[in-house]
Amino acid sequence: MNSKQVAETFGLSVDTLRYYERVGVIPPVARDENGYRNYQTNDLNWIFLAKSLRSAGLSIESLIEFAALAKLSETQNVSGAQKQILADQLEETEKKINEMIQIRSLLQYKLDTYDEHLDKFKTGELTPDNVEKLWELKEYTKK
Repeated sequence: MNSKQVAETFGLSVDTLRYYERVGVIPPVARDENGYRNYQTNDLNWIFLAKSLRSAGLSIESLIEFAALAKLSETQNVSGAQKQILADQLEETEKKINEMIQIRSLLQYKLDTYDEHLDKFKTGELTPDNVEKLWELKEYTKK
């Protein structure tokens, strides 16, 4: 598969693919007799993994480290270090998911009570001084 096809497949620019290869986020890609990159399934897996981990918040530096460890794994046992990078990112992703679930609940609550709160403000039952303190509501605070 050529660079343009890969870029279209993964929603990346050709420049991003080249950058990932240049800095070591993905291993070097084989080239054909004309010098054009010829992406194989393993290359595509690396690109998919890199894109996914970047979307999850993993830094370029950590991706480079992960790829460098993969290269070292040909001669050394570094699987523990690679697994730790993945485990750390999984933990971060779980935290973000939990935060997003709380935010979703808050948004749903605000939508569900929006008209009711407006009515109470109009009648004077609620004022800026006697409204609920959202940050103190158990279901919307970080745990």
